Amino acid sequence: MTNSVNSAKDLDSILFDISPKIKELAGLCEANTGIDKELFVKHDVKRGLRDLNGKGVLAGLTNISDVCAKKIVNGEEVPCAGNLYYRGYNIKDLVEGFLREEHYGFEEIAYLLLFGELPSASELAGFHETLVERRTLPPNFVRDVIMKAPSRDMMNSLSRSILNLYSYDSKADDTSIPNVLRQCLNLISQFPMLMVYGYHAYNYRHGDDLFIYAPLPELSTAENILMMLREDRKYTKLEAKILDMALVLHMDHGGGNNSTFTTHVVTSSGTDTYSTIAAAMASLKGPKHGGANIKVTQMFDDMKEKVKDWEDKDEVRQYLYDLLDKKAFDQKGLIYGMGHAIYSVSDPRADIFKKFVKQLAKEKGCEKEYQLYETVEHLAPEVIGEKRKIYKGVNANVDFYSGLVYSMLNLPKELYTPIFAAARIVGWSAHRLEELKNVDKIIRPAYKPLAPHREYVKIEDR
Repeated sequence: MTNSVNSAKDLDSILFDISPKIKELAGLCEANTGIDKELFVKHDVKRGLRDLNGKGVLAGLTNISDVCAKKIVNGEEVPCAGNLYYRGYNIKDLVEGFLREEHYGFEEIAYLLLFGELPSASELAGFHETLVERRTLPPNFVRDVIMKAPSRDMMNSLSRSILNLYSYDSKADDTSIPNVLRQCLNLISQFPMLMVYGYHAYNYRHGDDLFIYAPLPELSTAENILMMLREDRKYTKLEAKILDMALVLHMDHGGGNNSTFTTHVVTSSGTDTYSTIAAAMASLKGPKHGGANIKVTQMFDDMKEKVKDWEDKDEVRQYLYDLLDKKAFDQKGLIYGMGHAIYSVSDPRADIFKKFVKQLAKEKGCEKEYQLYETVEHLAPEVIGEKRKIYKGVNANVDFYSGLVYSMLNLPKELYTPIFAAARIVGWSAHRLEELKNVDKIIRPAYKPLAPHREYVKIEDR
């Protein structure tokens, strides 16, 4: 027994410790991998496939959504308030529409993104039924997949579940449009269950009670997420309305965002739907993309500890200086939730969110916390402008307020990014179908090689 314990410790050390040898090899790797940043300018290479003004390299065409941050004035492009369009409809009009008509928006807007038109009442009812009948998992899937070796990271847990669903699909590799649409509708419907059950499975392994609730057919996607997540199954109408809105706002954001571009790239190789969505998930997990909402929340948690008087703007300003100087929080030199690759004046999703954040903060008794967020939103652009050379405006993005919203909804931090994914899978599905329908050509951009050609040297002569 002792030998096996020692053997396990040795194995853990081998596999998971950063040993002196690994450090040595890492140093060698870094020494021979670095590229002078000036070379990107010299060779006109757009780092991040964007120029200095944030304009992306044109890599494709899409009908799914449009991200607008500039307008033409006197023949020149100038920054303007941001607008987001789904299939040509302004997101602000869409949100205002389903709120005015007092119904949940997720199913309606999913229909729009997938099929290109707003549904009639009967079409929406039929689509709802299509999703409802697919809110199920293969027999014993929860026991055999989700409950086995649950991960502390829900995005990894979800990706594993999605890849495992491949094994249950006899037509997994069929990339015809009808079959891919079937797969996408399945995944859109199943995603909330995979997400919530994965969270419960991990907590159960760490001593919490296990409760697994089946989704209810009469409930919307947002309502089912809240119902399945909470042991008492209770939620308020305002909570469901705001979560539904969050899902709509995160559903798509053009073809060039990192995870959607990943969807296009991977789809272009001819691979299956499950692998494609898992690849998009891997991209979204990153803290520079979907994981940014967690970073915002963690940053504010640190700020609330370090800043003694939240109403003292000078003290808040100093904390922001410390962030940029790599003296505070994670020492990365970033103010999370501020700035966007495209929007330089305002993020329309943040504008919509903010109106409801204030309402929710009042109901939840979190006005003081909301005020701190507002203070940071106003001060951060000034501080960044003083400290950094910037080529475009800096404003609060959707991640800035979404973390606060999820916190006030009492959603666990582990599910912040998965909730983003539960929305964005609709956009990924629409873009995958668009790529399959129109392009039929593998995406393969060029990289300029810099390493000089060398003669092979025999091992005894090195």
